[in-house]
Amino acid sequence: MPDHDVAIVGAGPVGLLLACLLAQRGIDVAVFEARDGADERSRAIGIHPPGQVALDAAGIGDEARGEALVLEGGEVVCAGRVLASLSFSERQRVLILPQHRTGELLRGRLSELSADALQLGRAVAGVRNEGTVVRLTLAQSNDVTASVVVAADGVRSGIRQELGIAWSSRRGAGWYAMADIQDVDRGRRAQLYCEAGGLVESFPLPEGMRRWVAADPEHALGDAESFMRAIRARTGIHLDLASETRPTIFQARQHQASRLIDGRVVLVGDAAHETSPIGGQGMNLGWAAAVDLAAAIERALRVELPDFSDYERRALRAAARAQRRSYFYMTMGRPVRGPVLHGRNAVIRMLGTAPLRGRTADMITMRGT
Repeated sequence: MPDHDVAIVGAGPVGLLLACLLAQRGIDVAVFEARDGADERSRAIGIHPPGQVALDAAGIGDEARGEALVLEGGEVVCAGRVLASLSFSERQRVLILPQHRTGELLRGRLSELSADALQLGRAVAGVRNEGTVVRLTLAQSNDVTASVVVAADGVRSGIRQELGIAWSSRRGAGWYAMADIQDVDRGRRAQLYCEAGGLVESFPLPEGMRRWVAADPEHALGDAESFMRAIRARTGIHLDLASETRPTIFQARQHQASRLIDGRVVLVGDAAHETSPIGGQGMNLGWAAAVDLAAAIERALRVELPDFSDYERRALRAAARAQRRSYFYMTMGRPVRGPVLHGRNAVIRMLGTAPLRGRTADMITMRGT
């Protein structure tokens, strides 16, 4: 008999949500996380409608809604002129809650369901299919076996690499700088500045904070003064960052695994596909896949030969759609001038017209993922 029905490698938001869904079904699940403590970085902030469905399924939807800020909509701006303005309906509602807080809610929920499920500081050094079970080799610990192993260990997934699953790049890449600052006066709407000099994004956060993101192809905006100067040059907005503030510089990339199944090992979330954070889709995409995977695992545990092919097909299809959307968003935010700038702005204006406004809002909020 295996030690656990399911072992999940990685305690990020997708791994934790999947663990909650499985524990609710009475499935014996263990989550192995190399970190000793929680990841306190803000990281993803947007919870789209598919993500809210997933949080409801995991039993923390009401708590998340109680703490989150509701994003009312947003504007796309260029050279001081609003090109398009969207307001979100109830069905398109997007919640804003920093990822570290969502993670805390998921950890609390998992603890309620299964007090010993989350095992911190236990790094997985290897994985091997052994017919009816999968064996996990843990660093400085005894091996553990499970009927199914889920790799939720992120874009640098060690399990994916060990299994020899190809990791192919997709269109859409760029460098950005990001800072969260105190800002209580700009309301509950997002602003996207598609300027000739490059993209600037501004999103409200709970507790009077606001996130600013600026395209940074030269990796030159890693200090407060450079960051403020770039925002001012592109948008005319004067930010007030403390001199010790260090904006986070990150690279947006897109990749997809060639397959998500290897025997009784299944990939999910960022281990399966990397989607640009521009557009805020990655975490929500992983959560939606986790809901699908939880049902597939429950079925698989009842049969001798598990079949995750339907899950794989749907997850890869959804990832491809999300990556196409992200590539479009990134293209709209590239620095351009002259006729190309005028043409791009015309496309944005068209997407904000009355006949297309609802469909554009659906695309932005991942309605139908």
